[in-house]
Amino acid sequence: QVQLVESGGGLVQAGGSLRLSCLASGRTFSSYHMGWFRQAPGKEREFVSVISGNGAVAEYADSVKGRFTTSRNNAKNTVYLQLNSLKPEDTAVYYCAADLGIRPLVRRDTEYDIWGQGTQVTVSS
Repeated sequence: QVQLVESGGGLVQAGGSLRLSCLASGRTFSSYHMGWFRQAPGKEREFVSVISGNGAVAEYADSVKGRFTTSRNNAKNTVYLQLNSLKPEDTAVYYCAADLGIRPLVRRDTEYDIWGQGTQVTVSS
């Protein structure tokens, strides 16, 4: 069974950067798409990004496009989310998730099968 563990969150000033990591164990990592989501206090969980199994294709929410970059190293069973030019409104718990289905990239959180425990990102103004 696939398990996901995020790391890399923390407190950063506006304009700063962080890199989140998500380490996967279990099934062949390169066979499934990996998504990033976030949830701020009092808000619904929202899509941030998704990357294909081979890392060739990625999609982003409009709110993070041009500032966040997702990548993966299948040899290390790890997916990354680089967060640049952070804003206070980026403050949230960030989750990685695995889509074990064989299909195009998806953005709905209900389509994802396995979730990590989340890592807190706090951006101060």
